[in-house]
Amino acid sequence: MQEKAWEKEYQKPKLVTGGDEPQTSVRDFVRFLRKEEKVNLDGLRVLDLGSGGGKNSIYLAEHGALVTGMEISSTAIEKARARVRELELPVPSVTFLKHSIGEPYPFPDNSFDLLLDVTSSNSLDQSERAVYLKECHRVLAPHGHFFVRTLCKDGDENAKNLLKQNPGPEPETYYMPELDLFERVWSREDFLATYSPLFIIQSLEKSTQYTRFNNRSYKRNFWLAYLVKG
Repeated sequence: MQEKAWEKEYQKPKLVTGGDEPQTSVRDFVRFLRKEEKVNLDGLRVLDLGSGGGKNSIYLAEHGALVTGMEISSTAIEKARARVRELELPVPSVTFLKHSIGEPYPFPDNSFDLLLDVTSSNSLDQSERAVYLKECHRVLAPHGHFFVRTLCKDGDENAKNLLKQNPGPEPETYYMPELDLFERVWSREDFLATYSPLFIIQSLEKSTQYTRFNNRSYKRNFWLAYLVKG
């Protein structure tokens, strides 16, 4: 169901934001890596989970990283590859793979120095999320970094209304009939309980932003998490 839903979404976007600029939160994370962690992007091995149209992957590749974007939508991958060709980026610097982030990853252990999940894992169900967490931990190198941007329940009236009006089959999920997708939202306690057994949480901050859906703006809260594999 997810593949069909995301394919339809990338063909006629209702939720996905357009443009070629990377997410502001990704830029901020890169600044943190450079300034606070002294991480050099040159040659850094990056896995972009749910890479969409490729803007975050391409941004990191332009700054010297070796990026693999993993995406379930063929349409999104074609858009990303077209953008790479347009920019004339060298092929080894960024590649895109059609694969679900909720299924076992086709990479050896410790393959990546950095993982990005920019609002991509929200629509996984519990069984898929278990795979995602296990595989992220497996393919991330020791002391590697993991950036997660995900939906926040705390203080978000839209999230609470959606949970009440269109509850999903699993805890803290709601159904979006326009997209035929379920989404998971997180309290701070839920997020910590889910991620801290596998990763060291350096920072977990709430960010309030406006999300466009069906040409309307909605005030939404997000968690911005900086994680490290111990």
